[in-house]
Amino acid sequence: MGQKDKLIKRLKSHPKDFTFDEAETLLKYLSYSRSDKGKTSGSRVKFVSATKAPILLHKPHPRKELLEYQIKQLIETLEQEGLI
Repeated sequence: MGQKDKLIKRLKSHPKDFTFDEAETLLKYLSYSRSDKGKTSGSRVKFVSATKAPILLHKPHPRKELLEYQIKQLIETLEQEGLI
């Protein structure tokens, strides 16, 4: 089982400690790239793909873990796109 599969399995288990960095790594495996919206974007980070709908995530601070609702939204979006 590769890193991508491990991250997908971990995400689907709805962990309380899934970090933003793990989400970013998974999205890179799924052909998304990070697109900061300029200096005024603040902690909002957009992930774009040529063929898929964009994903907007709030980069948590000072903690590193995503909140429960963010994990649910990420799972729903990736399932709708047929990626997981």
